[in-house]
Amino acid sequence: MQIKKYIPNFLTSINLILGCLSVFASFQPNGIIDASYFILFATIFDFADGFAARKLNAQSAMGKELDSMADLITFGVAPGLILFRLMHPEFLSFYGKDIFETIIKSTPALIPLFSALRLAKFNIDPRQSDSFIGLPTPANAIFICSLPLIQHQNLWGISEIIQSNWFIALICVVNSLLLVVELPLFSLKIKHFAWKGNELRYTFIFISLILIVLFKFMGLAMIILLYILLSIFDRWVLKIQSPS
Repeated sequence: MQIKKYIPNFLTSINLILGCLSVFASFQPNGIIDASYFILFATIFDFADGFAARKLNAQSAMGKELDSMADLITFGVAPGLILFRLMHPEFLSFYGKDIFETIIKSTPALIPLFSALRLAKFNIDPRQSDSFIGLPTPANAIFICSLPLIQHQNLWGISEIIQSNWFIALICVVNSLLLVVELPLFSLKIKHFAWKGNELRYTFIFISLILIVLFKFMGLAMIILLYILLSIFDRWVLKIQSPS
């Protein structure tokens, strides 16, 4: 029996367990910070399972399906619950004074829905083997996880803004659209460690480290915005340089 072929699925399973722990933590009175950390740790294993599968030549149809199911829990349902808890810190009812307010308070449900659409689209789209079309679910989850961490430290005094129902509803709508929009984004899948061919990836990683050091948890949100902007810039440059 070749043990190495089970390593990627083992790493994916850890990702799924951490996603479940995030969900469990979200139901605790003061568990939203722990819920965010569980998701951030899960992103490490999400990256590691794909890297291991490629390096060990252990890709499988089962592994692909398991990865999607794990991602839906960890990067779809769990972030949606975090946004719900930001809106309802005391587990208050999501029913509002009228139908409009109830809809606003229900917008966190969009994140699991559009994450499922994003993952289903990824599985059947041959264009996304070496790049992404739309914001990947882990990137979306990292952005969402940064919000309670920023709020907890009250960085830049924006805690009240983050806790605003209107702000959270806006994040839910915008991020949901980014998950499924036809926006080409570069992949962080590193097939080799040479500089050539990885210039954009290494530049992104270097700037990301600087943002984390300078802005702490605020840097997490900035990293996702940087990822989108670098992808747009790279796509624009390639388009200009390509022969007509």
